[in-house]
Amino acid sequence: MHSPRPHLPTDSCAAGRADAPEPNPPSVVIERRVEWPDTDAAGHYHHSTVVRWVEAAEATLLRRLGLAHLFGSTPRVHFEADYRARLWFGEIVRTELRVAKVGTSSLHYAFTVRGQGDEVAATGRMSIAHSAAHSTGSTPWPDEVREVLVKSGPQLPETLA
Repeated sequence: MHSPRPHLPTDSCAAGRADAPEPNPPSVVIERRVEWPDTDAAGHYHHSTVVRWVEAAEATLLRRLGLAHLFGSTPRVHFEADYRARLWFGEIVRTELRVAKVGTSSLHYAFTVRGQGDEVAATGRMSIAHSAAHSTGSTPWPDEVREVLVKSGPQLPETLA
């Protein structure tokens, strides 16, 4: 028997926070290579690979922002992707992850995955919630974390070169 899942909102604009984009949102670009296990029977990348690339970009961004302590307290509550082009084994892929919105206890990312020639292969968004240790639901971002998530701006890319 499973216990009920705690309520983790995907969107929270409480306390008068607007839906407008953040003025200088944090972002990062990482490069990865399409590896053999990333491909499906047709020889191009499998749709689930995008989730791993986006989460790798998120980990890089949080480390760069000094927020690695958030790992384990930010469950995913929404992920969506639009697949626009194929990526092939051996191809270098660039994933850009941007903070799109910071809610009271949620964080919304937007992402773009590009292949060779800067072709857009996938776009989408991912939402996470902040859930402090031992809480039964979402909890507000600490003020110092919110400050970093709103104002840190673009971070240096992580490239394969």
